Amino acid sequence: MSEVRTYSTFDVCLRAVEAVDRGIPKGQVATAYGVDRSTLYRWLESRQQNGIDGLNRKEGSGRPKLLNELTENELRGIVLASAVSYGFESDLWTVGRLHQVIMETFQVDVSKHTIWRRLVDAGLTYQKPEREYYEADEEERKKWRRYEIPKIKRCVAENRAILYFQDESNVSLTAFLGKTWSPCGQTPKAGVTGLRGSVSAMSAISDRGSLVFRLYEKRIASAEMIEFLRQMLFHHPRRHLVVVMDQATPHTSKMTRKFIENQKRLHVFYLPPYSPDWNPDEKVWNHLKCQELKSHQAKSKEELKKLTKNKLQAMSKNPSLLRGIYFRCCVADFLQ
Repeated sequence: MSEVRTYSTFDVCLRAVEAVDRGIPKGQVATAYGVDRSTLYRWLESRQQNGIDGLNRKEGSGRPKLLNELTENELRGIVLASAVSYGFESDLWTVGRLHQVIMETFQVDVSKHTIWRRLVDAGLTYQKPEREYYEADEEERKKWRRYEIPKIKRCVAENRAILYFQDESNVSLTAFLGKTWSPCGQTPKAGVTGLRGSVSAMSAISDRGSLVFRLYEKRIASAEMIEFLRQMLFHHPRRHLVVVMDQATPHTSKMTRKFIENQKRLHVFYLPPYSPDWNPDEKVWNHLKCQELKSHQAKSKEELKKLTKNKLQAMSKNPSLLRGIYFRCCVADFLQ
């Protein structure tokens, strides 16, 4: 099982102000850590006036907390443990499941709202988990961090190169449905097409907030991969490029490798197998499908392709958004 990294509110504050100290623009830091700029400025002012201790949350006045027997560390311990070990069928925790466990463990009568409030006080948020593949080899991933990360950083520095992470995806006519307000007990309806179809897409994102993309109406193979790499080199005619990608067949085929070997300005590195969580470009597709194309109304592949192109073009003109997407991936910490 991989090591789980957790951060308290203090940890988040400290990491954010340290990022500002390293010279990263305040707007970029606020976006990366998912806070308003005013919040970041308040953290910086508290640190300036009171030092690091100023980042600790102050206890407020008001009613005493219910369920004092349960400390924040104990609550975090329950949430970070497997829900299966408490008799549930999956590892996902909900307020209802926690309410049941806490009621049985501490023999107290508290509301679900109290459980929710205690979760927030403990620095926990309700999130959609990322996929973690059973086939992933943690030893291989550790080895990659130890040996490949230094090579990537050295290659970027020696060639004054631009670092990109590349990935591809399929955008489906079956839209991801978002949520909306509706009268209680009346489930709203959303019109969607019943036709099947998808558009193949390829993109690459940089830590500077650049996005290069291309759409295809057929399955991506070696020829399309080479075409996309040519597009990236054309996009940066005088710069060396370091491109990190997974080990999909179009990326590692003899045809693709031969092309890469003949390009003096192109340096390619491969991620360890089953490691999509280490590719920031995966989050580009997640944002595109779950935010930009949420509940889209395209009724044909032609409409879907046009809509996808417009959304990606808009994203490519928003470097602040793209930097936020990039720096939410743990690989950003590896390469600093």
